[in-house]
Amino acid sequence: MQKRRKYRSGSKSVRQINSDLEDEKRKARPARPIDAEKARARTLQRAVKLLAAKPRSVAELRERLLEKEWTNEEAVEAALARLKEYGYLDDERFAFGFASYRVRQKPVGRERLKRDLQMKQVPRETADAALDLVYEETPEEELIARAIERRIRLRGRPSTRQETKSLYEHLLRLGFSYDLIIRKVREASDASVEEDQDALDDAAQAE
Repeated sequence: MQKRRKYRSGSKSVRQINSDLEDEKRKARPARPIDAEKARARTLQRAVKLLAAKPRSVAELRERLLEKEWTNEEAVEAALARLKEYGYLDDERFAFGFASYRVRQKPVGRERLKRDLQMKQVPRETADAALDLVYEETPEEELIARAIERRIRLRGRPSTRQETKSLYEHLLRLGFSYDLIIRKVREASDASVEEDQDALDDAAQAE
């Protein structure tokens, strides 16, 4: 029980912990010779299955493939190259598809999606280019207006400092920029400009 609590309270995810344990086990076992041909075939087969389960970035897929002791970097890189050649693996398409889907699901800001793509291990330049396209199609101004409209429909128009602060925090969590939030919440709120600024300061400190 103590070990379980320790893991839960740590900063690592369950997957990271399990991956660390697997690494320790592999290091403890004597190295076995790897049949290069079998490793390439088996690695490619696993890569196809992982991509069939859900889309992944190149770095994400590489990390998952290297978890297995029966493969090696050479086999993994060969599998990745083959999948890129077939058009099944493409970070630009993945990043755009991921961001487009998230925006269609609910209104989210650029900063939120940028963090999400970073977690997916998409290169920064590729992520930025995809986000430029996504927010060119659906501007953040339109998305934040939707988010505020939905919030007001559920909770009513903010009329106190606390309600304004709560709306700020909600929009910050959705990943919209401070300047955009200030402008749009002032338009939606009955509170004074001074109270709006204080509420934003409070919300920013909480972040």
